[in-house]
Amino acid sequence: MDNNTPQSLPLAGIRILDLTSAVVGPYATQTLADYGADVIKLEPQSGDIIRWISGHSPTPGMSGKFMHMNRNKRSISLNLKAERGKSAFMKLAAQSHIVIHNMRADAMARLGISFSALSSLNPDLIYCNIVGFGSQGRYANRPAYDSILQGATALASLFAHNGSEPRYVPYVVVDRTAALMVANTIMVALYAQTRDPGPREIEVPMFESYATLVLSEHLYGESFDPPISPSGDKRLLDENARPVKTSDGYICITTNTDAQVLALFDAFGLPQLKSDPRFNRAINRIDHIADFFALRAREIAKCNTQYWLEQLTRYDIPCMPCHTISSLLTDPHIADVGLVEKRQHPTQGTIRHLNVPISMTGFSPTLRHHAPLIGEHTRQILLEAGLCTKEITSMLQAGEAYQSDPGEQASVG
Repeated sequence: MDNNTPQSLPLAGIRILDLTSAVVGPYATQTLADYGADVIKLEPQSGDIIRWISGHSPTPGMSGKFMHMNRNKRSISLNLKAERGKSAFMKLAAQSHIVIHNMRADAMARLGISFSALSSLNPDLIYCNIVGFGSQGRYANRPAYDSILQGATALASLFAHNGSEPRYVPYVVVDRTAALMVANTIMVALYAQTRDPGPREIEVPMFESYATLVLSEHLYGESFDPPISPSGDKRLLDENARPVKTSDGYICITTNTDAQVLALFDAFGLPQLKSDPRFNRAINRIDHIADFFALRAREIAKCNTQYWLEQLTRYDIPCMPCHTISSLLTDPHIADVGLVEKRQHPTQGTIRHLNVPISMTGFSPTLRHHAPLIGEHTRQILLEAGLCTKEITSMLQAGEAYQSDPGEQASVG
């Protein structure tokens, strides 16, 4: 039987002090928060930048993208350049299992919150640096965003193989992928602490991390020295390696195995092609992939989308509609599994909440906290850290800490 109390989640009792902003860090820490970690999101009074650059919201500073990456967290706002703000931060760091940031190393050093400074207070601290470029390389101090790294890792240039100009994927794929690497590495470090306690510093360089993924996909014949063929997976780079146009829309089809390709020819009513040496073996299709995709495009264009979804499913060929965002929300399978659920947010009204799709025997991640306002939990967290009410009030009045309320949020930023 599932036990979904907060105390039953696998990361319950783990405290994470989260200084990250934008996408990569917040998405990583939300992953950990969903599994029970107590994530304290530290923000300046102006808030995480993603609150403001990702669209409007009923109350300013609560964009949809922000809310989808910051659930199950509490927010505190401290001025780290003020003496008492810095002191409160150090207390929190001493009481946390993990500190994570995506600031440049020199900025952390200027604030006096580097790994060496914090590990001297907390001998079992896991300190995670998310950086654009690895600290040992010449790009170490450069700023980086997802689009910069899509270009730098050759992802954007892959579109040029089919006659288009280089372009960015309209999804922050480098940030999101690096975020999962961050979450995985932190969980490895937590496990390592059970066997060998002590401070650990983690560096996750986004450029190198994503470059390994692009190269492992497309290095291809240049994996060997000397190269035995050009780089680039032809199956992915051909101009027809895209959703296939039907008579009334588009459909997505993939046939990787010989059995799937032979079944596709049956679905097309072209069984004679099953003996065609260009197509009947995977190794041969690599050299004739353009012919195969062109044939597929010609046949699919003859009938409508619904016909092909039914016909291809009948032959057990992997296929799905090519959804828009709007049609994805109405996909019946999405409804079956309860992925998107309407919830009431305390300040934003009705929102579409995205549930965690992964399940595990014994528990299911649940919504414990809605995405917070800026500094929504400042008083609560400082009290837990051992500060008295009088001192907290004085810090708030002096601007060394900030506590929001629903009525104030609109004036922040």
